Amino acid sequence: MATKAANGFDAPFFVVYYVEYSKRDHALSSILVINPNSSVSVTQSMQACLSIITETSRHDIALTELAKSPPGIETDAHVEMVVPNIIERIADEHADAYVLSCFSDPGIDRVRATTSRPVIGIAEAAYLAALGLGRRFGIVSLGPSSIARHLRYLQALQISGRLAGDRSIDMTIPQLMATDVVETVLRTGSKLRDEDGADVVILGCAGLGSYRAALEAALGLPVVDPVQAGVALAATTLDLQYRMKAR
Repeated sequence: MATKAANGFDAPFFVVYYVEYSKRDHALSSILVINPNSSVSVTQSMQACLSIITETSRHDIALTELAKSPPGIETDAHVEMVVPNIIERIADEHADAYVLSCFSDPGIDRVRATTSRPVIGIAEAAYLAALGLGRRFGIVSLGPSSIARHLRYLQALQISGRLAGDRSIDMTIPQLMATDVVETVLRTGSKLRDEDGADVVILGCAGLGSYRAALEAALGLPVVDPVQAGVALAATTLDLQYRMKAR
């Protein structure tokens, strides 16, 4: 359909339909964010960094830690130890999607095999976000033992060629929660940028999200918090109603 414009030529006539959305008109989908360690302070830090999502999301986003797990997941033994606890929590607590909020994505394939619901690993989600933001990403890791574990996972995902570098801040989870480490993380991020050639920085621990804005401003690069990336991917998966692979 067309109308005459002021200059006499046909101009398209556009009809715009506005749809008002209300949370009350839709059943909320639920996302359970599982902190696989037992640290309440880590869960609280995740809650704080997720406010950018929870304040606007139509999803009911809940967080939990696992009391049977160690206070931090820092070794391969810790990673293996928490997998049964994750599977148990998913069996006990229904949600429309689950987010494993540890940067090692502990037992992700085994966990996915136990449920028909989406299970998002925050490490994989962070890598996917970083791939869309730059050519090469660097990882700020918690401790040296994490670096080899990250590389194995990147190789399994077949994206290790996009890794610029992985550098440790040499801390434990309790130390991280008790200290302001923004300067330490900034120094590490600067080395990833200046020495390793990273144009995206990933915070390689679920407890670092509160530093993201300050680090982006200081580094002049996109900084990916894996908890935010994981929950955002879970929300998108639910919003777009992706079909899950048959188990």
